[in-house]
Amino acid sequence: MSADPHAEHQALAERYARRAGLEDRYSFLQPDVWQTVQERQRALIHLLRRHARRPLAELRVAEVGCGAGGNLLELIQLGFESAHLQGLELLPERLARARERLPAAVALHGGDATVAPIEAASQDLVLAATVFSSILDDGVQSRLAASMWTWLRPGGAVLWYDFTVNNPRNRDVRGVPVRRVQQLFPQARLQATRLTLAPPLARVACAWHPGWYGVLNTLPFLRTHVLVWAGKPTTAGGDVAALKG
Repeated sequence: MSADPHAEHQALAERYARRAGLEDRYSFLQPDVWQTVQERQRALIHLLRRHARRPLAELRVAEVGCGAGGNLLELIQLGFESAHLQGLELLPERLARARERLPAAVALHGGDATVAPIEAASQDLVLAATVFSSILDDGVQSRLAASMWTWLRPGGAVLWYDFTVNNPRNRDVRGVPVRRVQQLFPQARLQATRLTLAPPLARVACAWHPGWYGVLNTLPFLRTHVLVWAGKPTTAGGDVAALKG
């Protein structure tokens, strides 16, 4: 376990600072980016159709590492209610951008997510998208995962999207395999879907023609990310009020 989580938070801020100037690489106008996003959205919709019992507008969701609010905007477009959404972001500049973009009804919290004012068993879903791969301290990962699990009500789920393999060209990130997800949420029942063509390959392929994304993505070993539904068991004898699984 980390003896000083604040040191990892500072290191995390420095890692993100080194990514400044890469906005064009992640622009939705890039064919590899919009195909990656649409693939992930389809997989998410499939999970929600399978597991959601109540209307999406009734579900309460917290996102860890919400960045500039893009994922929360997607949830609103899918039918989630703004007043039932919360975003948590460590970096002040990203949090400010989220506040500019998101409806005022979305609650946003800055700083260390583990001390955010979120009540235990209050959330139906807790989302973490490409967050843990940027946290290189195992203890900080475990501490954050424990908080996320506490926020979930019985029958809820962690929604996880991240890459599973290391990038030898980028020491600021580390792949998180599914077995590590299970370690972080040992009581969870996992449903994992492999997706997302390896981004470096996708950029090169789409520079030739956008259609190459779909062709290469038919090969599972070229997919570097997973979308995981980590379900929290219901209490003994209890019923799942909002979500199945």
